[in-house]
Amino acid sequence: MAAISLSKVQETAPALVNLYKSAGVSLTEHGLEGLRAAVYLVVDHSGSMRPYYKDGSVQALADRVLGLSAHLDDDGTVPMVFFSTGIDAVTHIALADHRGRVERIVAGLGHMGRTSYHLAMDAVIDHYLDSGSTAPALVVFQTDGGPLSRPAAERYLCKAARLPLFWQFVGFGDPDGGQFDFLRKLDELPVPDKRVVDNAGFFHAGADPRKVPDEELYDRLVGEFPKWLRAARARGIVPGPEDR
Repeated sequence: MAAISLSKVQETAPALVNLYKSAGVSLTEHGLEGLRAAVYLVVDHSGSMRPYYKDGSVQALADRVLGLSAHLDDDGTVPMVFFSTGIDAVTHIALADHRGRVERIVAGLGHMGRTSYHLAMDAVIDHYLDSGSTAPALVVFQTDGGPLSRPAAERYLCKAARLPLFWQFVGFGDPDGGQFDFLRKLDELPVPDKRVVDNAGFFHAGADPRKVPDEELYDRLVGEFPKWLRAARARGIVPGPEDR
């Protein structure tokens, strides 16, 4: 059973009903129906991301992640981190107030800096630890390029492997460019030499992410989550059903 019912989504966010239904299909196909998990959204606010804010790609991703979260978490909100050189905002998007939410947030942020992953990762880790939760968490981490400090990003990912956090990186941009080589490297960091479990995935959403069909997007967002969940439970990182 979903954390938030279809009728509740119809009442509070009717524009997200189709997304909610598509997300439910993907979760069922991947054996995740009925799972309870936190969902985070981290979005790149660097200068090169300006076109993706202007054309609605970031808002569209936020809506899709919100539709997914409604199956996994019953509070109807997704914590959001906007990052560039530093942390530009730690906020949220909610079912009841999702329309135009990204535009309203960004209007108050000011300068769009460069790209630094590790500070955004640290903000998610702090938020999760402060919540007191032991439930698994899916972190959707969107960016259009590699970070200023690659060693710092790798170090944070490896340290975070001991926490119940799975990082699903999503690339916006030219599919033929090399700006995502580092993310592909992060996705393939060896286990256990570098990290205790494989806690990250990556997929490229292309130059126009809005064109990725909902079904495909959800399959890519949750496709590696079950494998990580099994490994994390086996290592005691995530409590098993019998431990709750």
